[in-house]
Amino acid sequence: MNRWLSIIFTVTVIVNFVAMALGEPPAWLLYSPLLPLFLLLFSGLYMFVLPYAARWRGARERVESA
Repeated sequence: MNRWLSIIFTVTVIVNFVAMALGEPPAWLLYSPLLPLFLLLFSGLYMFVLPYAARWRGARERVESA
């Protein structure tokens, strides 16, 4: 999912640059990269925390089974 979001983000940024080169783009086009950017932020943070959460869960399960 993170890869697809990064592709969408890159495309929206490229479209922004092309639109700015052609003239004054509408506001919705200028802000269009923000949605994929925030989704990238949250999915990246989720993937960053996954190993720590798995380690914490594994340690908790070992303590409960002992």
